[in-house]
Amino acid sequence: MEENQNQNNSDFMKETIKQRPLNRRKLVRRTLITAAMAVIFGMVACFTFLLLEPVISNRLYPEEEPDTVVFPEETVEDEILPEDMIADESQMQPEVTEAPALEDEQIAQVLSEMKLGTEDYISLINGLSGVAKEVQNSIVSVVGVTSDVGWLDNEYENEGVVSGVVAADNGKELLILANISSIRGADSLKVAFADDLEYDASIKKKDNNTGYAIIAIQKSIMKETTVSMAKPVNLGSSASSSLVGVPVIALGRPMGTEDSVCYGNITSMGNSIRLPDSSYKFLTTDIYGSTAASGVLINLRGQVIGMIDMSYNTDDIKNIISAIGISELKKVVERLSNDKEIAYFGVYGTDVSKEANEELEVPFGAYITEVDMDAPAMNAGIQSGDVIVRIEDTEILGYQGMVEALLQLNPEQTVTVGLMRQGPDGYTEMEVNVELSLKEE
Repeated sequence: MEENQNQNNSDFMKETIKQRPLNRRKLVRRTLITAAMAVIFGMVACFTFLLLEPVISNRLYPEEEPDTVVFPEETVEDEILPEDMIADESQMQPEVTEAPALEDEQIAQVLSEMKLGTEDYISLINGLSGVAKEVQNSIVSVVGVTSDVGWLDNEYENEGVVSGVVAADNGKELLILANISSIRGADSLKVAFADDLEYDASIKKKDNNTGYAIIAIQKSIMKETTVSMAKPVNLGSSASSSLVGVPVIALGRPMGTEDSVCYGNITSMGNSIRLPDSSYKFLTTDIYGSTAASGVLINLRGQVIGMIDMSYNTDDIKNIISAIGISELKKVVERLSNDKEIAYFGVYGTDVSKEANEELEVPFGAYITEVDMDAPAMNAGIQSGDVIVRIEDTEILGYQGMVEALLQLNPEQTVTVGLMRQGPDGYTEMEVNVELSLKEE
């Protein structure tokens, strides 16, 4: 009896634990909320990292800014004449095998004209060759690579090549000056140096007026041997009025082939290249070369005095090596090297002569002969026949002065231009506001 009672008590104390029913809807909702919060947290973390990482990195590891490229003011020096390069007996080189092979009649003619002895002539040729070799280390080939598809749907690469020159070193980049008009459609650029090494490059800035560009190569990807070999060239002067008859050396691709070298003389420099907002001296030589020539003209000091450019040759001298004077191009190169655009104004002009000022009472300034259609100058109301006498606070006394003033300005900048316009009662002073732009290719 007692045993049955204990059994009943034991049964009474047993507890059955039932599993709580699963609320699937609530579980799904919590899962979605958790996933959404995780995504939001990840996005906030990613955004914060992207925003703060450059700031923190710059604080911990400040990146050095590139050096500003500044070319020194020109000083026109007396040119070295061929006879000045003749070495004395202590400087004579015993080996003469590198002298160019000339016909006996040619040698006799040259010696007769120069009144030099055979040893003097050989020394002179060796001296010219030495000047050329020193600058050749700074001459490069700019290769434009374009990917294309052939008519059988096979992909291939097409390459165009122009010669350039190492113009500057800003500490972080080696800066190459070249006219890339003929390879502007390239998908990528490479630069080949005198040591046969090739590096990827990119356009830093380009002047759409002339087609010249500064091409940059990161020094961090270059071998030290290449950097130490390819020193920036010494930019000389083309401003001297006595350049006609001066000996020059053409380097780069004057014959259309790589590393060709030609010797000759400046034959003329009186013509100017007519481009908007600029005025470039046009140098011609007596060197017969390729119509696709590119490279540089150097004087006997090894200074670059011109960039070979055959696009301005007339049909009767299409094979004569010609160049843009470096003096007028130098400020453009300096601006492009410092990663600055060239502002576009859109006028052609000339200086006001003393006779025009005295006889016709034309005021001194930049006399405008033509205005580009839809250029900033035309949109501001500037006309041919106007004389620009002031840009902002800068007084303009001639066309070149206007060009130099414009090179200090930026595209999309609005400037006040003071001009004189002829009317029934003579010239009247006016002011117009001009919004400069970037010239389209």
